[in-house]
Formats: sequence, structure tokens, C-alpha cells
Amino acid sequence: MVLRRVGRWVGGFVVTVILGLVGIGCGAGRPAGGSAAPMGNAPPAAQAGNVIVVTLDGMRWQEVFGGFDPVLATKDGGGVTDAAPLRKLYARDSAEESRSAIFPFLWGTVAKRGQIFGDRGVKNVGHVTNPYRFSYPGYSEMMCGYADPRVNSNDYAPNPNVTVLEWLNGRPGFEGRVATYGAWNRLRRIVNAPRSGLPAICGWEAITPWGGAELTERERTLNDLLATTTRYWHDEPPDSITEAAAMEGFVRHKPRVFYVMLGETDEWAHGRRYDLYLESARRSDDFIRHLWETAQSMPEYAGRTSLLITTDHGRGATPQDWTGHGAKIPGAEGWWAAVMGPAVEARGVIGEGEETQSQIAATIASLVGEDWNAAESKAAKPLLEPGRR
Repeated sequence: MVLRRVGRWVGGFVVTVILGLVGIGCGAGRPAGGSAAPMGNAPPAAQAGNVIVVTLDGMRWQEVFGGFDPVLATKDGGGVTDAAPLRKLYARDSAEESRSAIFPFLWGTVAKRGQIFGDRGVKNVGHVTNPYRFSYPGYSEMMCGYADPRVNSNDYAPNPNVTVLEWLNGRPGFEGRVATYGAWNRLRRIVNAPRSGLPAICGWEAITPWGGAELTERERTLNDLLATTTRYWHDEPPDSITEAAAMEGFVRHKPRVFYVMLGETDEWAHGRRYDLYLESARRSDDFIRHLWETAQSMPEYAGRTSLLITTDHGRGATPQDWTGHGAKIPGAEGWWAAVMGPAVEARGVIGEGEETQSQIAATIASLVGEDWNAAESKAAKPLLEPGRR
């Protein structure tokens, strides 16, 4: 389901989380020990809801499924001078316990109630289809449903391709009800904000009013923080600011399609800080939990929301190359995603099969009862398409 940048430090990690207010059906792959079950006919309420998408940039499948890696908890491997505190936080007797310590919401709630894809340990191979294996090409593949070889740089011009977000923004009932928030400042180009008309609150730029409303006091305070915070990364602020802005926008505007792009996991990995990479992953999981619980407390979303979590690309698998990704890094094609919702069958870890990031766009549309494949013939089928396997 979804990916990042190359040749230099890149701001932001992308694991994509999609909270959809529509049901989805069977897993694209087969659950361990059995075949994928079709979702059947989703109830009408599930086919006309909302969807929230969250991505964690450059979050490796290895930690998502395998948990803490002691090889990287060293000074040379991961910039960790004292591994004892990190081991206390995340090292456990089993991979299942360790991954739950890093991602308590993902494993304690999402995987139990829904489906999770990309565990190569059970031969479920999730991968990107673009050859570049970094962010802009990955996000474009994710949101368009196919890889475009022209999109070959993180400094690429505004996306020439229409994303599923832009398309949904023009569909009946969705006009002006689609919004995007992101840490990385390239979000505006990826969704081609000038052409699409989508709100794209991102990077170090001040939060601007949208939806016909003035800024709230909290948004003005966040703008002060954006203006005065030391810019450790030039192209994105800390995720905490992005998360606060996104939560404020979500509660106030109540969009039907809502996308949040997080980035710190990728940044700390590029900086060879395994400790901060894991801490960012843990904090991202907590943000997703808070966003989900907030949605469930609101009548517009309660009981009609699905959640999908994914990333934009993988990373290397060794102490030497785990910090990087790109066409020449083995393993950087690795990808994963997780989904839950009212019409998503609880299948847990999906077993042997193949999933691709290009399936995310159609999955997003299907979560709100729309057919992206009918509008874009090049797009891959949804992850949860009934009877795909």
C-alpha cells in the first residue's frame, strides 16, 4: 500500500495510515493457515463514509513485524551509545511482544480487528512497484495507483498525474471535504495543490485558513511555533507540530477524506539514530490511536470509520545500509500496510501472497464506496477487493 527520498537526508518517514469510514472485505493475500475470505456485501452505511489516511515515512517492515533489532542498537549500527534503556523499552522474549511494545495500537487493536499485510516471515511480500524506492515516486504511486517513471526525483515538479484524493474531491458529496496535512513540504507538489484545490498544510509554512473558516487560537499558536522552532530538518518540522495541526483541522472541519503524512521515522533513520527512529515510531502509533479514538467519539465518524496504516518505502536490511533507501539499496522495495473497519474481517497477519503499494489508491476510494479503477485504468486493484485471490 504505500513510500521516500534519496541521495541526502530526507525529512519524514512515511507509513501510511488510512482511516476509512467504509468497510472493506477480504485480504489481498491469504491469512496464515488459510485463504483470504471475501468481504461480501458491505452495509450501505459502510459504503458512504469517511476515510483517514496516515503514512509513516520509511518505516521498515522488519520492526513492524519483528520488533527491536539488537544489531542496530549499537554505536556503529544505530548511533546508540547506551543500549540498556532502549532494550528495556522494546526488547522482549519474542518478536510478537517486541513489536507490540513499539506499536501497541497497531498490534493491540488494528491487527486484532483487521488485517495487516507485508510480513515476509510468513511469505506475504509487500513491495513498491516504482523503481526508485524513495519518497516522491512512492507517494505518487500510492496516491495514483501506478508508478510513473517520469516522477524520478524528490524535487520533481507538481505531480502531472491526478491522485485519488483530487478525484474524490470532485465527486458528489466530497467537494471541499478532502484535506491533507504533512510534515514534508513536498506534499503540496505530490497532490498538486494549485491544480487540485486541496488544502495541503505542510512543511514549515504557516497554517492557512481553509474551508471558509478563520484560524483557531491553537492554529495561531502552532504558527508561532513554526516560526520560532529551530529547523533541524530544512524541509519538515517535528511530527508533533504536524500532528497537532492535523488533529485541530480534523476536529474542526470534519473532512470525509483526511490524509496525514508523518516523517520523523525516515529522518532519524537517515541520521543513523536507531533509538530515535524507534521512539518516533512509538509516538506515531500513539498519535494514530488518539486520532482513531477522537474519530470514534464524534457522531460523524463513530462506527463508520476504517483505518489503514502504511508506508512509502522500505530501507536497507544491514547495519551498513539500513539508514538508506533507493534503487541501489537491497530491501528498499519492502512495504507493508494494515487496515481495520466495520466491514473488515478480523484476519490478523495475512499469509502467503503479494501486495503492492500501487493498490492503496483504489483501496482509499473503495473505503468510501467509490471506484478509482473505473476512473483510472492504470491503477492497481484495491487491497481488499473481494475474490482477488
